[in-house]
Parts: sequence; structure tokens; C-alpha cells
Amino acid sequence: MKVLVFSAKDYEVPFLERANTKNISLHYTKDALDSQTALQAVGYKAISIFSGDDASSIVLEKLWDVGVRYITLRSAGFNNVRIKTARRLGFKVANAPNYSPHAIAEHAVALLLAFNRNIISAVKDVHEYNFSQANLLGHNLHGKTVGIVGTGRVGSIMVKIMHGFGCTILACDLEPDEDLIELCQVRYTTLEDICSSCDIISLHIPLTYENYYLINKEKFALMQPNTLLINTSRGAIVKTEDLNESLEKGQIGGYCTDVYEKEKGIFFRDNSKEGIADEQLKKLLNFTNVLLTPHQAFMTHEALKNIAHTTFENLDCWARGVETKNELGLELLPT
Repeated sequence: MKVLVFSAKDYEVPFLERANTKNISLHYTKDALDSQTALQAVGYKAISIFSGDDASSIVLEKLWDVGVRYITLRSAGFNNVRIKTARRLGFKVANAPNYSPHAIAEHAVALLLAFNRNIISAVKDVHEYNFSQANLLGHNLHGKTVGIVGTGRVGSIMVKIMHGFGCTILACDLEPDEDLIELCQVRYTTLEDICSSCDIISLHIPLTYENYYLINKEKFALMQPNTLLINTSRGAIVKTEDLNESLEKGQIGGYCTDVYEKEKGIFFRDNSKEGIADEQLKKLLNFTNVLLTPHQAFMTHEALKNIAHTTFENLDCWARGVETKNELGLELLPT
């Protein structure tokens, strides 16, 4: 089977090469998948894409026309793929659902600690030989109330980590985890209660139709002036325009994120020379109480190894004519 890997990054290619034990014919392009680059897939039976690639209906139709029949994602999220169209056309689509929930949860904690203890400012100061402790005052995490929105693979790990810090945990999920209730004394409640009661709120839910702009003006109005919001899920769960307004008004204490709602064309590339045109993102980055990283939470050796392994597990199943356990179906979709 010939496979074209879109959005191939130099750091991930060695992991993919090592995982290719089935001698699948693998080819790489650094280009992201879109309506123009889809034509690069001529002659390929399968493609591998990342979360920033565009697999909308028009792109899928082009891919089908040039002979592509299989799509494997190197990510857990698949909101960039129009699954209904893919199934209608006849594509087989699979993701990498459990590559390393620890990597994501640990990055959320890293953002929290860096923000709370002013690590970024401190490092900048000492590199300028400024060893003053002015403006470096933080808070103990012990005893704080933390709200975890979504207690699935990643969220449950985040619960355990924050429980280890000695925090009181509130959680919101459609399916409460009884083990977390027993082991970590988690109290499940509403999202509104979390917004109004928690010092720290961490988002660990997929981007679905129902969750789009879940955190908006109404939710920010419920939060306290010291509330810190953390997002390592998907950017569009938070409405950036409302977030900027909330930060401007001092409605919340800060925002730590690894994602942004309009990453396409900005993230996964170096824009330092030409700059960016997104005014909402520029405004967000100007706030001193915002910490943003470039969608790097998944970037651990263990995670990349697991992503590569799952990618070839999916491809091997299809090459043998059997269904992979990671295949995405319409039953997963909200609409």
C-alpha cells in the first residue's frame, strides 16, 4: 500500500520510519492537506493527516476522485474530518485515540505551574542578570478548588495529578467516573457550578457540535476575578472574542492554552518574519496574564512513538482487508 503523509514534521519522521515494520511504501510532504494539495495524493491508496489538515467535504471528494480510499489521523481529535461525507463516499477513516493522555495532562500542569509561579518572567529576568523577586508572587496549589471539564482519558489523569497536589476536585462529565469519586473524592456537578466555584478550570473534552464555544461570555461572567482557565483540548471550545473581552474587563485571572480556535495557516509554522493577520490572536497574546504554547502538548517521545505505532496498525489492518479498532463511524458524531 502506498501512503502519503501530509504535514510531515522533521521530528516525527524518524518515529514513523521505525514503526514501519510492515514495509508499507511511505512518502512525505510538509504541505498541509487542503483543496489544492489534495492533488498530491494521485497514485496513493491511503493518506495520513494531522489535526491541522483540512479534510472537509470538498477535499474528501477530490481525494476520492484521485483514488485515495483510506485516511489515518496522527491525532486523537478528528473534528477536521467531515466524517459523514467520508462515510458516504466510502472512505475508511481511523484516528490515534490513546497515544499518550499523560503527555496532554502533564502539559496542562506545566502551563499551570509556569503561570502560577511566574516561571517565564523569572527566567527572562535572570537571563538579564535581574535577580530581584519583584512580581514573582504566586499561590499554593494545595487547598485550591480545581474544576475538570471532561474526565475521560486525559481528564482522569489531570484529576489524579491535582488530587496529588492536595486540591479539592469538582468535575463535569456526561458519564461520571465512580473510581475517581472513590479514589480522589471528586464531586461531579454542573459546568455552571464549576465556573462559579473554582480557582482553576481545566478543559479536557473533544470539539463537538455541542461543545463549540462552550466557554463563552455567559460562562466567563460566572467566573471569579482570580480564576485561571486552562485549555489543552481544542481551541474552539473557547470563544476567543469573548475571552479577550473577559480578560480586558478583569473577569478572570488568566488563560493558559496549547490550542487556538483558528490555528489553520498560523500554527505548525514559523511566522516570525511575516507576522500574523489574526487580530483576535494578536490581542490575546498582548495580555500579560495569557500563556500560550504552539500545540505542543502531544510532543513527547512516548506519544510520538505511540502515534506512529497506531498509524501503522491502522494501515496494516486495511492492507489485510480487516477493520481497525480505531475506525471512526457515524455513531461517534453528535449530528
